[in-house]
Amino acid sequence: MTQLPGLLDTEAIRKDFPILDRTIHDGKKIVYLDNAATSQKPRQVLDALNAYYERSNANVHRGVHVLAEEATALYEGARDKVAAFINAPSRDEVIFTKNASESLNLVANMLGWADEPYRVDAETEIVITEMEHHSNIVPWQLLSQRTGAKLKWFGITDDGRLDLSDIDEIITEKTKIVSFTLVSNIMGTINPVDTIIRRAQEVGALVCIDASQAAPHMPLDVQALQADFVAFTGHKMVGPTGIGVLWGRQELLEDLPPFLGGGEMIETVSMSSSTYAPAPHKFEAGTPPIAQAVGLGAAVDYLTAIGMDKIAAHEHAITEYAIKRLSEVEGLRIIGPTTAEDRGATISFTLGDIHPHDVGQVLDELGIAVRVGHHCARPVCLRYGIPATTRASFYLYSTPAEVDALVEGLEHVRNFFG
Repeated sequence: MTQLPGLLDTEAIRKDFPILDRTIHDGKKIVYLDNAATSQKPRQVLDALNAYYERSNANVHRGVHVLAEEATALYEGARDKVAAFINAPSRDEVIFTKNASESLNLVANMLGWADEPYRVDAETEIVITEMEHHSNIVPWQLLSQRTGAKLKWFGITDDGRLDLSDIDEIITEKTKIVSFTLVSNIMGTINPVDTIIRRAQEVGALVCIDASQAAPHMPLDVQALQADFVAFTGHKMVGPTGIGVLWGRQELLEDLPPFLGGGEMIETVSMSSSTYAPAPHKFEAGTPPIAQAVGLGAAVDYLTAIGMDKIAAHEHAITEYAIKRLSEVEGLRIIGPTTAEDRGATISFTLGDIHPHDVGQVLDELGIAVRVGHHCARPVCLRYGIPATTRASFYLYSTPAEVDALVEGLEHVRNFFG
């Protein structure tokens, strides 16, 4: 068995994830390498979900009976856990959404409806990057179409990094919002946050960070980032689906208008007008994802107990090993950074002229789960002139043996297609 420095005790960790023991296709054990799409869930999270539904299921906040009070305590307790996990100055800065896409749409719509000095309109500019997930492209396209604002973006270098050579021309005095990913979901690139935020602050622009591929894999400190908004999602960080997070600076959440209207987000309602509750409830209209928040709180407990710094070190070792092994596969081309430095545990590649969908199908027959396609990052594929990629993404339970299985599987793909 290959031993690498910095690895977690994956044998112990994997016992917490029942699905990793599943076999498919005539007894082949699953090799799960699709963690950038969604992570698997440990028993601790599954048990928390079951316990909520079995013992404390009720709607939150205004109920005075025991179940409602228990549900409220669990829901708001999850907010406390998330606030601590990201080092938020206040729990009231943590807004629960259904996913990171909704979090980013929330920001875009707030800015479209806001008063000065935050309002995005035809006299202003929006800045994104070419490596964004569609969830951090389309909301800004919609906002620019609705308001007339100019949409601009940073390009990508040949080695998968952001091209910041013209940063002063891209981020200007007209820029109102700069929104970019901390870690690319297709290439694994870790972006230079400090450089981008420094320029945005020089011109008074707000900064929104998509941390969907960062929060599960490395320590995330929103105060150290110095951004104005940070979005991420629960299902990629061993939590359930249907729960996302938007963190925003308190003063901005107080000043900006709500995105959705309905129950819970109001203070008073008459037939002619309404006033709104303080944040975070101002942005959580209707019955929230209660059970999902409870599950996310359990996921945060699980990751915190292991240690995010240890998880980051484990993934760095796995990624370094994977890049080395993949470089041995004839005809394989990594799309993005080809070293383990300043990159996350996501590697996209092409294999000669074999279509990625064919690669993925043959790997699946071997029990190896990867993702194929453009990974909701089609502009990256267009940038490199490729129709799609195969993507392998690792997590805290990934092992060197699974990397070896992937490499052996790719050799099988090559032989299968001659």
